Amino acid sequence: MPELPEVETTRRGIEPYLKNRRITAIEVREPRLRWPVPEAVQQACGQKVKSVERRAKYLLIRLRSGSLMLHLGMSGSLRVVPSGLEPGLHDHIDLGIDNGKSIRFNDPRRFGSFLWVEGGGENHPLLKNLGPEPLSGEFTGDYLWLCSRRRKLAVKSFIMNGHVVVGVGNIYASEALFRAGIHPLRAAGRISKHRYDWLASSICDVLEEAIRQGGTTLKDFSSSDGQPGYFGQQLAVYGREGLSCIQCDSPIRQKRIGQRASYYCVTCQH
Repeated sequence: MPELPEVETTRRGIEPYLKNRRITAIEVREPRLRWPVPEAVQQACGQKVKSVERRAKYLLIRLRSGSLMLHLGMSGSLRVVPSGLEPGLHDHIDLGIDNGKSIRFNDPRRFGSFLWVEGGGENHPLLKNLGPEPLSGEFTGDYLWLCSRRRKLAVKSFIMNGHVVVGVGNIYASEALFRAGIHPLRAAGRISKHRYDWLASSICDVLEEAIRQGGTTLKDFSSSDGQPGYFGQQLAVYGREGLSCIQCDSPIRQKRIGQRASYYCVTCQH
């Protein structure tokens, strides 16, 4: 599933083609995505794009009278293609632009979404209850410590909760906890403020490095220009079960936490 770094990489890839350009057409070949594509998306036609923004894992194409809100789901991607290029099997939507290009939405599993929201979308049900962005000034160790008080759930599940902080997916949670030296099963409410400072910093560092590398290629992720993400080559624990820890040579272990595979070093993380 594309996570925050992959979605941010996609945003940066498509924005130069969209910003200050006019949307000329929206061709919906398959409306049956996670939610049916509403007819209201056609309101975007003829409007100029003000910006392309990201909130959590949602992309927001800002227009004068509303926004197109896209989610890549489990297998979705956006590609910049020449207008009129013959679509492939899973190319469900084309967003035509006045520069002779189209933004093509491909989604083999159809778990993504393509919606219209009024205004900026801040009060949309999918957005209004989300936690802060991890790369914003609101996200600090103090904030995590305050949110975690009396919380008994595992810290890995805590930092992956979108109501606490958005965009910390499974891969990046495992990597950040390793850098902070925190065992993923430790109760969130039993971690000190000092260690939360370290964890918040580690989350930011991991996400920023992944964005610089274009995301993590697991299975088939690639960015809007078709290039793969390379952060996967730098993973310290994720997917390395049985291999030696890069810091102490102990074997990396794997355990399911909250229905997700979690990787950690029993020596370095406690």
